[in-house]
Amino acid sequence: MRRRTLALSVAAAAALTASAGVITALPASAAAGCRVAYTVSSQWPGGFGANVTITNLGDALSSWTLAWSYSAGQTVTQAWNTNLTQSGSQVTARNAGYNGSVATNGTVSFGFNGSGNSTPVPTAFTLNGTACTGSVGPTTPTSNPPSSQPPTNGVPSDAVWVDSGQWANWTNNGYILYNNIWGSGAGTQTIWARSGTNWGVVANHPRTSGVKSYPNTGKTLNRTLSSLNSLTSSFNVSVPADGDYSTTYDIWANNHAYEVMIWTNQRGAVGPIAEQYDANGAVPNVRNLSVGGHTWNVYRGSNGANAVFSFIRTNTNSGNIDILSMLNWLRTNGWWGDVTVGEAQFGFEISGTAGQSNFTVNNFSLNYS
Repeated sequence: MRRRTLALSVAAAAALTASAGVITALPASAAAGCRVAYTVSSQWPGGFGANVTITNLGDALSSWTLAWSYSAGQTVTQAWNTNLTQSGSQVTARNAGYNGSVATNGTVSFGFNGSGNSTPVPTAFTLNGTACTGSVGPTTPTSNPPSSQPPTNGVPSDAVWVDSGQWANWTNNGYILYNNIWGSGAGTQTIWARSGTNWGVVANHPRTSGVKSYPNTGKTLNRTLSSLNSLTSSFNVSVPADGDYSTTYDIWANNHAYEVMIWTNQRGAVGPIAEQYDANGAVPNVRNLSVGGHTWNVYRGSNGANAVFSFIRTNTNSGNIDILSMLNWLRTNGWWGDVTVGEAQFGFEISGTAGQSNFTVNNFSLNYS
């Protein structure tokens, strides 16, 4: 049996390697721009201190995330006035609970100590996913194709957001990404992103019972089913050859009273929630249903907190789906009514991995009207 808890809270921590705070970028319609002053404040054998000042040249911010990379193996050891994490060469500094708001032309500063050489000083910074060039433009970060260079520790060198926090999240160009780690005995997981539609996770979870995580991207619709004219999506993923996981959409309705799962692939010891089970596992309520451009076995059940409807197809790593036709099928067949569709998410539900494993969303889209 599986149980999912929607991440609505954020874990706070003071340790350097912990994650804290909710990371929210500007909406796509906002003006964004920034300037960064990185200053080495002190040096000693094997270490250095640095101060960073961000000048916000765009619309007012309610929270911020600054990212940069080191090229000479420097490691941050202590930080203040920021929640800071580092994965390989990639450093991600986020606002503390008291300095997330930055007015237009306002500044915010933080400092840290590091080990290694103080030089070379980083010169490329991104603020909430937007390059700090000293000028102002719309918040529409370019979605880069997957890097041709092999990643370091599974994280591509051109990722603009990297976080290992349990409830870490990031907003980019209308999409919200969540790391979402839970479950008894969960292991480690780092999420990275070039954009809201090109991202991945490096996960290492024990192959024990229960779901350990659901890293995902998606949008919040808050639309009644009858008011939707279209809801379509495309996906292209790369997944490991071993492990216990599924690639799945997770769609919530009526304030989480209903959950619709759309599995596009699965591997290992995982299965849908169902009303009936036999010696082979879950028994579908409907077999070989053609809807949304694919053929599915459909299950209905409950996890104790909400009704769950699961559409399961033969494995594929890419495709296009007419999601609205699937939601309307549920209504036509009396499984639910004219519900209000809330979050529509897509990602990897991971119960266990065969050691460190990489899951990648090479490309994704979710559109509705």
